Amino acid sequence: MVEAATATRFKPDDVWEREKVIRVSNELNDRTSCTAVQREDIFRLHALGMDWDIGVQIHEPSDGRINAGADGKKVGVFLLHGGAGDFKSMERLSTLFVEKFRYKVVVMTFPGRLYLDDQSRDWPGDTMNADGIVRTPLWLKGEHVTPDQYELVRDASKRMKYGVRTHARAKPGTRFYDRMASWPVAFEEGMKEACRRQFPENEYSIYVHGHSTGGPYVSMLTQRVSNIAGVLAIENSTFGYVNERKHQWGGHVGKIEGYEAVATKTEESWKDPFNDLYIRTWRDLARYRGPEALGQEGPNALMRLPWLMEEILDAWAVAKKRPQFKAEYMITHNIVSALESAARAVAKRMNMSAKDEQKLIEHYIGYTRELSGPGVKPVPPYLFVIAKDSRDHNPQVYREVILPMFAQMNPAPRTHVTRFMAGVHTYTKPEQDLPMGIAPAAAHYFNEAITGGFFVA
Repeated sequence: MVEAATATRFKPDDVWEREKVIRVSNELNDRTSCTAVQREDIFRLHALGMDWDIGVQIHEPSDGRINAGADGKKVGVFLLHGGAGDFKSMERLSTLFVEKFRYKVVVMTFPGRLYLDDQSRDWPGDTMNADGIVRTPLWLKGEHVTPDQYELVRDASKRMKYGVRTHARAKPGTRFYDRMASWPVAFEEGMKEACRRQFPENEYSIYVHGHSTGGPYVSMLTQRVSNIAGVLAIENSTFGYVNERKHQWGGHVGKIEGYEAVATKTEESWKDPFNDLYIRTWRDLARYRGPEALGQEGPNALMRLPWLMEEILDAWAVAKKRPQFKAEYMITHNIVSALESAARAVAKRMNMSAKDEQKLIEHYIGYTRELSGPGVKPVPPYLFVIAKDSRDHNPQVYREVILPMFAQMNPAPRTHVTRFMAGVHTYTKPEQDLPMGIAPAAAHYFNEAITGGFFVA
């Protein structure tokens, strides 16, 4: 038995004041929860001449009863984590959607990020070792990247924001190099297969969300899976070419509640080659914690810098159990040269004809923007939610860059931006009076939108 959707038409808000975020969160936390079950599904697919192991976590009510949205179909939610994480990063949001609203949720881990060597799925040790060995992906159970397949590269070109970045640069001719050129297609096929396996088109409408780095991948997916109905875009980056423009505008370093971060207005386009694997460290927590402290405490936050660093290092001791490496920049930042080089490397390995090589290049470059032309599925509606002290998303860049670029799409999708006057980019991060961050309020808001018709054409 499927519970009927509400007939009330949803009207999105521009701002939720902090008091409302707290009130709605408390009301949702007090709401009766259904019993949920969780299971893992690991499937193997073949893409570009190689096998890949793809892992998803499935969350659903134990009695199998899934509620419907405004279109009368069962609600399926497809989630992707951000650049640092894996499926565990999305557990709190998944639990809210299932226990409070009786939705079915599928969380996919990026290819190579699932720690297949241990049932706990926690990565051991740290991302970088004193002997020069770094953490690398596990794209296939039993296949490991050995140190002779890469060289370490130190990059200080983005030191203002990132500090010195360390890359494991895959050497041509190695299996690591071949994987680094090929994973985008495995990512695409893995997402499509997960949706096909869990959300049959005749039963489900799918609502997608990708936190931060996951956003460009669910954006790409929206037109490639027919029953995706909309995007639940909380702290969710979008198509790579939009994201590139956002960074050029300076959206990452913009104003935070009256304070201006010490960085230039514009940012140089990214140029990372496709065979560079970025190895994350405590620095990647620090680049968020600084602007968040500025927004929440003002400039006096610098007076407790040692304390801030202790918080960062303590958080890293927990965070390093997640993958904490990143290869996705060429899509998230629209690095066309890297995409083209990756496609050419695949074509060379597979002895493709010139025609097939060009087709693959166009396919890779197409990952960073919406599809267009006759018979192409339109981009579905986006409901954006941004946090008060987000480092990556602020209202001005939405007004000046992101929404105008969406308006230029043909046809233009329905969009709306709501700013919550609480929370940070990691929207489940606790703060005073919000033990689960702004995630409960956002889950409630998205449920209202799904059942109230925002995503119905």
